[in-house]
Amino acid sequence: MMKWWPPPSLPHFQKVLTIKTSSIQKIQLPSFLSYSSTTSPQQIDDDKRSSRSKTAITMARLINSKPWSTDLELSLSALCPSLSKTAVLQTLRLIKTPSKALNFFNWADNNDFNHNEQSYFMILEILGSTRNLNSARNFLYSVEKRSSGSVKLKDRFFNSLIRSYGRAGLYQESIKVFSAMKSMGISPSVVTFNSLLSILLKRGRTNMAKEVFDEMLSTYGVKPDTYSFNILIRGFCKNLMVDEGFRFFQEMSKFECEADVITFNTLVDGLCRAGKVKIARNVLKGMQKKSSKLSPNVVTYTTLIRGYCMNQETDEALDVFNEMVASGLKPNVITYNTLIQGLCESKKLNKIKEIFEGTIGDGEFVPDTCTFTTLINAQCNLGNLNEALKIYEKMLELRVPSDSATYSVLIRSLCQAGEFNRAEEFFDELSGKEILLHDVGCKPLAAAYNPIFEYLCENGKTQKAERVFRQLLKRGTEDPKSYKTLIIGNCKEGTFETAYELLVLMLRREFEPGVETYETLIKVLLQKNEPIIAYKTLEKMMKSGHLPETSIFHSVLKQLLQKGFSKESARFMMAMLDKKIRQNVNLSSDTVRLLFKSGLKDKAFEIVGLLYENGYSIDMGKVIEFLCTREKLSEGQQLLLFSLEKHQTVDVEMCNTVILGLCKTHKVEEAFRLYYELVEKGIQQNMSCLNDLRIALEAAGRSKEAKFVYKRMVTPQKS
Repeated sequence: MMKWWPPPSLPHFQKVLTIKTSSIQKIQLPSFLSYSSTTSPQQIDDDKRSSRSKTAITMARLINSKPWSTDLELSLSALCPSLSKTAVLQTLRLIKTPSKALNFFNWADNNDFNHNEQSYFMILEILGSTRNLNSARNFLYSVEKRSSGSVKLKDRFFNSLIRSYGRAGLYQESIKVFSAMKSMGISPSVVTFNSLLSILLKRGRTNMAKEVFDEMLSTYGVKPDTYSFNILIRGFCKNLMVDEGFRFFQEMSKFECEADVITFNTLVDGLCRAGKVKIARNVLKGMQKKSSKLSPNVVTYTTLIRGYCMNQETDEALDVFNEMVASGLKPNVITYNTLIQGLCESKKLNKIKEIFEGTIGDGEFVPDTCTFTTLINAQCNLGNLNEALKIYEKMLELRVPSDSATYSVLIRSLCQAGEFNRAEEFFDELSGKEILLHDVGCKPLAAAYNPIFEYLCENGKTQKAERVFRQLLKRGTEDPKSYKTLIIGNCKEGTFETAYELLVLMLRREFEPGVETYETLIKVLLQKNEPIIAYKTLEKMMKSGHLPETSIFHSVLKQLLQKGFSKESARFMMAMLDKKIRQNVNLSSDTVRLLFKSGLKDKAFEIVGLLYENGYSIDMGKVIEFLCTREKLSEGQQLLLFSLEKHQTVDVEMCNTVILGLCKTHKVEEAFRLYYELVEKGIQQNMSCLNDLRIALEAAGRSKEAKFVYKRMVTPQKS
């Protein structure tokens, strides 16, 4: 194997890093910030600002170091009896915890400080940027009430929350805020539309983006700006709809929008992503000819280099690199890393050695975290895990920080090699340092952690996996497989509440859980005697277009009945009938009984009707006997009449019981009606209740009906 690392001028590289580190430590305050004995009016103003800054720093330090309490509020009051707008804004910026920032905001409000639009907007930004989205939403809708109408909601307040939901990947919530904004009579601005377009296109909702753009033009008459078109071009190109992106590029002149360097760079990027690198290079050449203001920059060339590298056309990528240098542009670290990654993927490690030899020696290029991670990944892909670990050790030695990508490459590769213990060590380090939450370096790829998630969940360590999974969510990156792995892991470990919460979160993100995930969760919930959550899970499963085995339906219904959930049982049975799920006569009968027991007779009769309409039945004798024991004789009479109407066999003795009971409770009209229907159906033999029925009818003054009964007592005959 050719030895190409470390590079030949490594001592110089180490020296560069040392100089950078030491220079940071030697930073001193400039002399003009110090005070002199003679003060001018300007200096007095500076002193006041400095004093306010010191007050803000002191208050923020106090707030950050202690839990919020009455004592803390008293300390703040003593520290700053009179609050200024500057001090409040500066303190809000310095408070580390969003909840404490809101507490401070409220405390200031309660201490006769009049917040203005700026402080209201700042707290909304703080809550939104830290993913406290429910608090941010509630705060937004309370602004006018909190301020007693002195602060009016404007589009920028809604824009802030729309962006916050977008950063969290909750585009549907962004749309809700957008709709609420319109319903409150606040007209969206071009910033609003730009934010929403960006969010939708990042989620691949191209049709919705078109609708929003049409609404922008036709409904609100908002004129798009260059930024709007840059968003549209980039969004459609990234969704592999380059022709649509190009169409928007051509429409710019119609709205008097001038394409800028960003526009052309966006178009070049989209063409490269679609594999149309030659066309992208022609766009670059056309850009050079169009205007001196539109000269390609480092980003243009780097994008083109990446395009060629993606096609594994590294010779062309090197040509573009040389063309860039010849034009007088200096490649930056991203350019070098892009080229190095392309060469790694093409397995041209000797070319990387040439780059190091030609650039590191004179300090032109200092390898960073991304460089090392790319080299580690290349060695892992070649199966040289030991070499990858050596590069990682060198990275530590040179104090180059590792990022989430570094860890994900090593963890994934160690898992693939079966070295799970070592992989778990890296994983623990990643979790403990919360590296995934750092908004630096490459954005983490959730799918890269699936192998370690699977290992941990299979070995009873789901909570450990979930901590990192939650960190990934906070960075706005997720993978459907991770959800499934964690749901099943939580199911195995009996933490069904968390499993269900993850399922809801997964569906909210519009990921498809799949039959196995649903059924596993439902079975665990039933084992834990949690039929309501099992029922909700099954409902979501059906909405996703999946149907579990019939036995699962029956098991869920059985537990709902055992727990006495009458309304839920009824809704569940109606859903089963709607989905043509085979019914169980005992469960159907028990459902009807429970509904009657719960006083929901209308729903009980509705269920009975639906069952018979769909070709099913209930154990009428069992249900009517239950009704008789509960003295619900009218309901029993109605069920018997229903049976006769449906030409079902009825038990004569049960009819006797119901008629006698109705007579005793003076409901002779209902008793006679049941008897009359029995006579009409030719069922009147061996009825022991007739004399009691006749006497009750006579006592109620119904001689005609009594005579009708008496005739059939003497000479029974078919009517």
